[in-house]
Amino acid sequence: MNSFGTIFRLNIFGESHGPAVGIVIDGCPPGIALCAGDFIADIERRKGGVQRGTTPRKEDDVPNFLSGIFNGKTTGAPLTITFANNNTRSADYEKLRSIPRPGHADFVASKKFNGFEDYRGGGHFSGRLTVCIVAAGVVAKKILRSVNEEIRCEATITEIGGERNLEKGLQNAIDAKDSVGGIVECVVTNLPIGLGEPFFNSAESLISHAVFSIPAIKGIEFGAGFAAAKMFGSEHNDAIVDKTGKTATNYAGGIVGGITNGNDLVFRVVVKPTSSTPKEQNTLNIETEEIESFSVKGRHDLCIALRVPVVLEAVAACVLADLLLLRVDG
Repeated sequence: MNSFGTIFRLNIFGESHGPAVGIVIDGCPPGIALCAGDFIADIERRKGGVQRGTTPRKEDDVPNFLSGIFNGKTTGAPLTITFANNNTRSADYEKLRSIPRPGHADFVASKKFNGFEDYRGGGHFSGRLTVCIVAAGVVAKKILRSVNEEIRCEATITEIGGERNLEKGLQNAIDAKDSVGGIVECVVTNLPIGLGEPFFNSAESLISHAVFSIPAIKGIEFGAGFAAAKMFGSEHNDAIVDKTGKTATNYAGGIVGGITNGNDLVFRVVVKPTSSTPKEQNTLNIETEEIESFSVKGRHDLCIALRVPVVLEAVAACVLADLLLLRVDG
């Protein structure tokens, strides 16, 4: 439900307009140096209001450590981190009780939880909770670097609204007074060979599972991805060129048989257009049972993809840190 991982296990909690959101990280190794300053760079990258096309909602997002740290080092006990919600405008969501927003979880959440869900700002379904995932990613990246200081996990936006020119794609959405999606690529370098298992716990399976916990993700591909369907096997196969496992090409995306092969791990995700759009839409009023015109109010991202890269890095790092710990413990 709200948990993920085997050894490096994440438990996420909170709602968008509640007092705080937070995460409990179980299985965090002891002795990792950790302070609030370690989180600044990645949390700043996730924030809204920093770049054009993101929500004007701004939160300080200073991590509050409730457990698992003593004298600046992790203790090995569950690490609990919270982030206060101080900049909320819950009145924007009052109308949602009768008119669920198209593309959002409002309708299914009400049905699943019998109307008891916190609907303000999307509640527990909100992208607000990704700040917790980013925090876990900061810790996971430290674990990866403790094995090899050269391991890097970096994600970048490659398209917005089908345009390689990101500014043009964003401007198209602004001109249309609508929202837009994008594609984000993540590359992890200097990974060891041997992370992952065949079948259900393959590196791709676990990364994909974690990736789809990010709101608005609608697709994923590794290496050549869907383009592989148009290739011959002799073309797609990555020829091994030396005893370290280096390959001449990397159409596999760094994973073969569910296991990392030492080459760059490469995958891309599709981020859907933001569901909250000012564009007039027709939708159901569940009280009157009539279709009516509706426009989403409040503060929202024009393009969610702009804030996804650091979250994508975080989920990848968390999965890989877990696999590293499994290999060590195993």
